[in-house]
Amino acid sequence: MADFVGAVDQGTTSTRFMVFDHGGNEVARHQLEHQQILPRAGWVEHDPLEIWERTRTVIAAALNGAGLSTDDLAAIGITNQRETTVVWDRRTGVPYANAIVWQDTRTDQIASALEKSGAGEVIRRKAGLPPATYFSGGKLRWLLDNDEKLRADAERGDALFGTVDTWLLWNLTGGPAGGAHVTDVTNASRTMLMDLRTLDWDDELCAIFGVPRAMLPAIRPSVHQYGVVARGGLPSTGTRGSGELPIGGVLGDQHAATMGQVCFAPGEAKNTYGTGNFLVLNTGTDLFASTSGLLTTVAYQLGGASPVYALEGSVAVTGAAVQWLRDQLGIISGAAQSESLARQVDDTAGLYFVPAFSGLFAPYWRADARGAIVGLSRFHNNAHLARATLEAICYQTRDVVDAMAADSGVTLDVLKVDGGVTANDLCMQLQADILGVPVSRPVVAETTALGAAYAAGLSAGFWRDTTELRANWREARRWEPTWSEDRRAGGYAGWKKAVDRTLDWVDVG
Repeated sequence: MADFVGAVDQGTTSTRFMVFDHGGNEVARHQLEHQQILPRAGWVEHDPLEIWERTRTVIAAALNGAGLSTDDLAAIGITNQRETTVVWDRRTGVPYANAIVWQDTRTDQIASALEKSGAGEVIRRKAGLPPATYFSGGKLRWLLDNDEKLRADAERGDALFGTVDTWLLWNLTGGPAGGAHVTDVTNASRTMLMDLRTLDWDDELCAIFGVPRAMLPAIRPSVHQYGVVARGGLPSTGTRGSGELPIGGVLGDQHAATMGQVCFAPGEAKNTYGTGNFLVLNTGTDLFASTSGLLTTVAYQLGGASPVYALEGSVAVTGAAVQWLRDQLGIISGAAQSESLARQVDDTAGLYFVPAFSGLFAPYWRADARGAIVGLSRFHNNAHLARATLEAICYQTRDVVDAMAADSGVTLDVLKVDGGVTANDLCMQLQADILGVPVSRPVVAETTALGAAYAAGLSAGFWRDTTELRANWREARRWEPTWSEDRRAGGYAGWKKAVDRTLDWVDVG
């Protein structure tokens, strides 16, 4: 019997492959970044072919580096950056255009027009989402509206749509030679095209966006036997193994992290810190319509069981703000330096940075917002800006936590955290201080990949049930709040003033 399970974690800035043992411990990993294509202000694209090649490479490199073969894996899972939209030719596998990334704001006028027409209420009622640039449906409509050949091919069924999970699945299982055109319920729930109650594409929603159903993938549970990796799906040299490699689980990244943090009971929540921040609260089999700017989404579906739903607060730019300090401003050489630089000062001296590079997501949903640094004086230096960047990550989380409490009545006793930014001890201490509750990081902080591995392992019988998964969770570190209530309240009041300064900056029609 195979001793391990693997997971492809295809994120906004990089792709990694990780291998886990039965205890949920990391055995191997390999990770590669991919290019961020920024053709215009507000436009963010990726090359789908580069992502596919990176995926093949990291799987082979991780296995080879650990002396493993595909025969050592019971199954693999896939987790992915959600909402990022890919369209390609069924016959050749060639994309019609670069992928439009979830951060991209080119569809702001489409979203605004939907809201003004009254279609926004239909989308909220059926899909649980507001019409916003964030989601896939508007991106797909934009592509169809701007490429006549794509529209014609889509009507014939020759053009395929998918989020990144679907693109990778199709290629891994054979591509033009019979690849599976499939997605899971979590990714489908982020398109504005799926009805949360039927778990199927909705004709009315498809008509609103002008999307032919022929180009949409089949929707399956998160834990499901999706197929096997086809011959040629991985590099022919260096990747050993003679048996079939099943693909047993697919989830969008935040849903995978919810599984990785074993939030299987209603009322349990986690916050993932990556390119953005994503706080997910398990609401069980009940659908809750948010009145506070949150999203209703499918948390996961285990095989033939009923779907589990969630409330989610999505923040567009958190870790990406640290990357901006590195890549655009050049004031740090790497993410780790943001902590050492920020520790040079005791506070921001009244400086606030609101990184609304692509508008504001939850709980504001303001596409007209743009980034702002406020409270500047000649006293301020790069250390104050670095610290303000870390505080911005935490204040945006506070916005979402407050909205979640208003919607659900759930007050967090502790915030379970994961993702790359949690390696920043100062940021996690600031998070505890700004929220006023303890912050807990698990031993395996990369719970997104772990959750995808859990889904695949459940499908393959590697783990029996979620009780067995829960036993794997262990706390690595906890941060307790140290700020006084006055400091916490004053800091947050300043943050709210700073957010106000970002609004009404661009005209979205």
